Amino acid sequence: MMLAGALITFLGAAFLLLGSIGLLRMPDVYNRMQAGTKTSTLGSILFLIGIAVGFGFKVFIAKILILILFILITNPISSHTLARAAHFFGIELTESTVRDNLKEDEEGDR
Repeated sequence: MMLAGALITFLGAAFLLLGSIGLLRMPDVYNRMQAGTKTSTLGSILFLIGIAVGFGFKVFIAKILILILFILITNPISSHTLARAAHFFGIELTESTVRDNLKEDEEGDR
């Protein structure tokens, strides 16, 4: 079980590493936020599952399930809120962006 836990934890760490690389490579704030949020959510959950598998489900399972639920709820909400705030303050999209749905929605409300 320890080896399986280590492999799952390593997989979670790999997702976190890929997310940090994505933060450096993405062209604008919105893409960086998306890359960071998705990979940190999955990476953190895999990391926690790896800990649970490695040390036995009986010991930490309640705490780990609460942490996973917290991550699943808060990461997307915080990312969405930060992206809307960035859009509200006028942070530009990259030139290759094809469509700005939020801008279209705001213009339709006027």
